[in-house]
Amino acid sequence: MSSELKDKLSTIPSDPGVYFFKDKKDSIIYIGKAKCLKKRVRSYFNKKKHDIKTSVLIKHIADIDILIVKNEAEALITESNLIKVHKPRYNVFLKDDKTFPYIKISNEKFPKVEIIRFKHFNKDDHLYFGPYTRSRDLRKIVKLLHKVFPLKTCNDKSKESCFCGFCLSDYNISEIKYEEIINHVISFLKGKTDGVLTYLNSEMKRLSEKMEFEKAATLRDQISLIRDFYKTENHIKTDEKNRDFIGICIEDSVGVVTMIKYRNSKLISKQSYEVNIGENDDMALIGFIKQYYISTMDIPKEILIQESIINQEKLNKWMNALGKKTPKVIVPKIGEKKSKIDLCVKNSKLQISRIMLTKKKRKEYVSKMVSSLQKDLLMEVPPRRIEGFDNSNIQGKYPVSSMVCFIDGKPRKSEYRKFKIKNVKGIDDFASMKEVVLRRYKRVLKEQLPLPDLIVIDGGKGQLSSSKDALDSLGLAFIPVIGIAKKMEEVFKPNISEPQNISKTSPGLMLLKRVRDESHRFAIQFHRQIREKGMLQ
Repeated sequence: MSSELKDKLSTIPSDPGVYFFKDKKDSIIYIGKAKCLKKRVRSYFNKKKHDIKTSVLIKHIADIDILIVKNEAEALITESNLIKVHKPRYNVFLKDDKTFPYIKISNEKFPKVEIIRFKHFNKDDHLYFGPYTRSRDLRKIVKLLHKVFPLKTCNDKSKESCFCGFCLSDYNISEIKYEEIINHVISFLKGKTDGVLTYLNSEMKRLSEKMEFEKAATLRDQISLIRDFYKTENHIKTDEKNRDFIGICIEDSVGVVTMIKYRNSKLISKQSYEVNIGENDDMALIGFIKQYYISTMDIPKEILIQESIINQEKLNKWMNALGKKTPKVIVPKIGEKKSKIDLCVKNSKLQISRIMLTKKKRKEYVSKMVSSLQKDLLMEVPPRRIEGFDNSNIQGKYPVSSMVCFIDGKPRKSEYRKFKIKNVKGIDDFASMKEVVLRRYKRVLKEQLPLPDLIVIDGGKGQLSSSKDALDSLGLAFIPVIGIAKKMEEVFKPNISEPQNISKTSPGLMLLKRVRDESHRFAIQFHRQIREKGMLQ
């Protein structure tokens, strides 16, 4: 341990907060939370024995940073959000970090029922159900609700709010009546369909007695819709407890967790999540449980898992810190509940096979693009690392350049770079390109960074020639460099007047165009940022 690291350890306070471990490149490699930062961080260096993953982590720690928060609950939420932002290599996190859809019932006089999306769930005055992973199923549910019930669809908060194109007055629905409808919607989303069906049947009977047969027929159809929706769903016959069944499968460094939700004995959803795996299944599953239940208010009475890997007391602390009710963790050994866990594992295994197949096809396609480009350009080695450049300015004002990086045919955004043109005055695209290429590879040589297998310049012969001059001056003449023009998609090599003959259908040319277009997009984006800042000054 370095003296600087020892000094930092001695200054860590006992407050609750989040800690960051960084490597020699100042990259965050691990994020953790603690009730007492001092004890938790020091424990990494005081213990003689650690598991394999922790031992490897400690070897790479070069710096420590901390963030003090108010309490343990805030630390827990902050940790989860920061992991999703930074994705440290030694943390367990959900790989599928997209915006998840929820059903939202708004907190207003006449509530709306709608689908919304967000990454990080924050509790407010509205009522939410979710998150869901299958948007198609979610849309199906919401569509059904709007068919069964006259629900508000506009943003008007007055009594004249519109329902499915009609005004409230047309339905003759009072505030009390609408509240009753919303309560039935909530019951439906919780899986309590019996009460909803009883209500609809009584309404149908009442309308029939009043000789309003058309309205009664509408209700009959709505009842059929609900019964059809749930008729194929499985039930747990023992009781009506809310349960989440969770099973994990890991194969070939791919981890998938499948969750099956039961509410009031009815299966309401099946969801699969790809997770970043730790040293074993346990770490991945614990990480999933921790992060998932931070992000939802739909907490069941029981969580059923395949192995006893999570301490009930620890889970209680997590939930209490978040102000949420605590579910009971159960590991079923036999019977119907065990079969549900086995089903989760089976679904996870199936999902893994699909993921592996997709990755294989993608890899094969990328390999085809790279090998095709090698053949098209008559290169000695395949261009696994490609760096692309482009300039952007408006009549010589706010000149900038961009560099993008593609590894094995895929963009590596962490290695993208932006440049402000410093030494060129006026409109001179050739000189600007020479400057940025010179600056980039001076730094590459100084810091001993990896050299590209191919450099792609967005432009024709002039930009290409300027770039080649910069490389030659640095002793990098051996790096292949080409220019690709926008109009005719022509590819030029240095010192050759005629464009390279590449088929328009070549996968290699497609890769070049991707690199060119991405460098152009990145340059334009940076230019707009600089221009907007300049206009505000």
